Amino acid sequence: MLYFIDVILPVPVSNTFTYQVSEREYGFLELGMRVAVQFGKSKVYAALVVNLHHTAPLVYEAKEIEHILDEIPIVTEKQLNLWRWIADYYMCTQGEVMRAALPSAFLLESETLVVKNENFSGDEQTLTDEEFLIFEALQYQSLLKIDEIITIVGKKTVLPLIKTLIEKGVVLIREELYEQYKPKLVKFVRLHQKYRDDKALKILLDELSRAPKQREIILNLFSLEASSKKPIKLNDLKDKAATTTTTIKSLAEKDIIEIFERREDRIVYDGGEDASIKTLSSAQVQAFDEVKKEFESKAVCLLHGVTSSGKTEVYVKLIKEQLERGKQTLYLLPEIALTTQLITRLQQYFGTSLSVYHSKFNVHERIEVWNNVKKNSEKAKIIIGARSSIFLPFQDLGLVIVDEEHETSFKQFDPAPRYHARDTAVVIANMFKAKILLGSATPSVETYYNALQKKYGLVVMDRRYGEVMMPEMNLVDIKTKYKKKQMTGHFSDTLITAIEYTLSEGGQVILFQNRRGYSPVVECTTCGHSPQCPNCDVSLTFHSHKNQLRCHYCGYHMAMLLQCLACGSSELSTKGFGTEQIEKELQQLLPDHTIARMDQDTTRGKHGYEKIITSFEQEEIDVLVGTQMLSKGLDFRNVHLVGVMNADNLLNFPDFRAHERSFQLIQQVSGRAGRTKKRGKVLIQTYNPYHQILQQVTVNDYVSMYHDQIEERRQYKYPPFYRLIKITARHKDYNRVNDSMRWLGTSLTSVFKENVLGPEFPPIARIRNQYHKHVLIKIPQGQSLQKTKQLTTKILATFQSIKEFSGVRIIINVDTY
Repeated sequence: MLYFIDVILPVPVSNTFTYQVSEREYGFLELGMRVAVQFGKSKVYAALVVNLHHTAPLVYEAKEIEHILDEIPIVTEKQLNLWRWIADYYMCTQGEVMRAALPSAFLLESETLVVKNENFSGDEQTLTDEEFLIFEALQYQSLLKIDEIITIVGKKTVLPLIKTLIEKGVVLIREELYEQYKPKLVKFVRLHQKYRDDKALKILLDELSRAPKQREIILNLFSLEASSKKPIKLNDLKDKAATTTTTIKSLAEKDIIEIFERREDRIVYDGGEDASIKTLSSAQVQAFDEVKKEFESKAVCLLHGVTSSGKTEVYVKLIKEQLERGKQTLYLLPEIALTTQLITRLQQYFGTSLSVYHSKFNVHERIEVWNNVKKNSEKAKIIIGARSSIFLPFQDLGLVIVDEEHETSFKQFDPAPRYHARDTAVVIANMFKAKILLGSATPSVETYYNALQKKYGLVVMDRRYGEVMMPEMNLVDIKTKYKKKQMTGHFSDTLITAIEYTLSEGGQVILFQNRRGYSPVVECTTCGHSPQCPNCDVSLTFHSHKNQLRCHYCGYHMAMLLQCLACGSSELSTKGFGTEQIEKELQQLLPDHTIARMDQDTTRGKHGYEKIITSFEQEEIDVLVGTQMLSKGLDFRNVHLVGVMNADNLLNFPDFRAHERSFQLIQQVSGRAGRTKKRGKVLIQTYNPYHQILQQVTVNDYVSMYHDQIEERRQYKYPPFYRLIKITARHKDYNRVNDSMRWLGTSLTSVFKENVLGPEFPPIARIRNQYHKHVLIKIPQGQSLQKTKQLTTKILATFQSIKEFSGVRIIINVDTY
C-alpha cells in the first residue's frame, strides 16, 4: 500500500499538493504538523499537513518529503477549518492565509548555502578576482549564505557568479531549512547537593577562608536562597555578590555550586490577582445583566455605550466569569496603541493569566504566546491583541470581545487574505459555540442594522460612568474667522483662548489633525508647480523635522527644495497642514508648555506608543497633537479640552462611508475630553458649520446619523443591503491595465448586468509606479454570494489565460470597507 499526504504551501497557489511518505512516517504524522518538502526545482518549504490518504495524484508523480519538522501539531483542526473559510469567503488561497496566520518562524523556507567542494583539484589561478574572493572566504569558514556572498563581493547579482563556481567544481550548493525560533534559556545556580546540610557547609566556608571572593559568593547565594522560594538566577547572584561570571563558573568546576538552565517566556506579566474589580455603577450592572440575557438566545450582542460609559468594566466582569469556568477569552482591539494602556488595567485584575499578541512583538515573543494558547496554559487564558490574534490556536474559547468594532483597522487591505477581524471573530466564536460581544460608542452602520433586525442582541449604555456629563461641543466657523482676521496660523482665536484657559487651570489638551507631516503641498508661487512623487500620482508632503519631502504611499523622499524644479524660482510656499505644523505653531504660541506629537512618524519603534501615552498619562505633556491614533478608546483622566483642527477634510472624502466615518472619528476623539467630574469641552473648526453630520455630532445624535445613512445606503445600493466585491488590476503599463480592465468589465457586466460599476481609475491612479483600475460588483440580498464568487472566479480564470494580459496583477477585495 502507498501512503500520501496533502499539504498547504505558504505560496499563493490555490491547490494543495500531494507528497509520498513511508509507512512509519504515515503512522507518526497528524494533521497540523509541518514537513519539509521540495517544491519547484530546488526550493524547500515547510508545508502543513492537511490530509492523510492512499490515493496517488493523477496529474503528476508525488515526490517524497524531505523530513518531518514537528513532534506534535502546531495548528489545530479548528484553525484549518477557519483557514478554509477565510480562503473561500475572501477569495484567496489557503497558502496566503497560512502566511498571514503563522508566526514567521514557523514559515521556514530554504536558505541557500554555498559550501566548499572538498574534491576540487583544479588550479585556483583560473579563477577571476570575484571568484577567488569567495574561494578564499570558504577556506576560513565551512559555508556561506547568499547575503554573506553579496557582502564579500560588494554587488547584488551573485547568482551567475555562484553558477560559474559550481561549473568549475569549486563549490557545492546545499538547500537547508533553518529554524528561526530559539527558546530563551536562563541560567540558574544552586549549592551542590553535598553541601546542603549545615555541617558540610561550615566545613566548606572554613576551607574558603583563604579565597574571600569565593566565600562571599557562597554567603550571598545562601542568603538569596533563604529569602526567596524561587530558583536563583546566575545574574542575580552576580549582581548581589558584585562578582564576575568567570568566578562563579570556577566554583561550578570545583563542584561547589551547580549551574543549570531553564526555558523561560520572554514576556511575563505579573500582576495582582488580588486587585478587586471596581464596583460597577447601577448602569453597568444593568448593562451586564442585559448582555447575559441577550446571550441566552443570541451568540452575538452589540454593546452600544457612549464614550467613557465604562464598557471596559463590563467586559472585565464577563471575562472573570469565563476564567472561573476555565475558558479562554479573546479581546480584540483595533490599535496596538490601545493595548499598552489596557494591559496595565487588566493586569491588575488578572495578573499572569494575560497574554498579548500583535505585530510589534518579535518572532520569539509571538511563538511563546502561540504555544501557551495551544497548550491552554494558565498564562494565556486571556489574549489581548490586534487583528492577527484571531489566528491563534485556541483550545477552549468561551468569549470574544471586539472593542471599537466600527474601526477600519480591523480590515486587512494588503496583502491577502483581505479579511475583516470582526466578521472572522464571529465565525470563530461560532466554531467554539462561544459568545461574542461587539462594543462601540459609534457602531458601524452594518452592525447597528443587524442589531435592529434582531440578528444580534442590543444593549445600550447612554450615560457616562459616575454621572460625568458628556463634553460641551461647539463648532467654530473658520471661514468667518479668516474674513475677520481672527486666525493665528491654523488656530482660531476661540481655540487659542480655550487652550490657554485649560492649561492655566492645570488641564491637558488634545488636538486632532488627520494628516501627518508638516504640509501636504509645496507650491512655487511664481509658476504654480508643486513637486510630485516620481512613483505615485501624489504631491510630496513636507516634513520639517527632517527637512524632507516624502511620499506617504511609497516612502520616496528627497531633501526640501531650495528652488522650483520647473522655473528655478526660490519663492516656494507650503499649502495645507499636518500634525508637524500644528506642533510647530503651538511651540511658538505656548513656549512655556510641553507639546508632543503622536502619529506614524513618532511611534515607529517597538515601545513608541508606550512612551508617549505614559508621558501624557503622567502629565509630563501638556498638549498632545495627533492623528486618528488618538481617537481609539484611550483613557486620560486630565484632558479638559479636545480641538478638531479641520473637520472638512474628513467629510469631503470620496467614499460611501465618509460621513459615517467622520461622525465616528469626531465622536471618538471628543470622547477623550472630560472623563472625570469636570465637564470637558470640544471645539471643532470647520468651513461648513451647517453640515448635517457636524450638527449631529455636536448633540451626540448617533441614531439620527444612522437613519440618514441607512436611507442613503438603501437608495444607492450599498451595504448592508448589497454586498461588495472590488476587483483591482495593477500593472506598470497604463494601456495594458486599461485594455485588460475593459475586457474584464465587459465580461462581468454580461453576467451581472447593472450591478457592475466601472472600470474606473481611483483618485490616486498610480502608486509605486503601478497603475490601478477598479471594478465594483454589487450583490443584492436575493443573489447567492457563493454562485457570484464562482462565476467571478471562472471569468478571472479566463482572463488569466489571455496572453495580452499577462503580468497584470488582479486583487480581489470582498466586503471592501
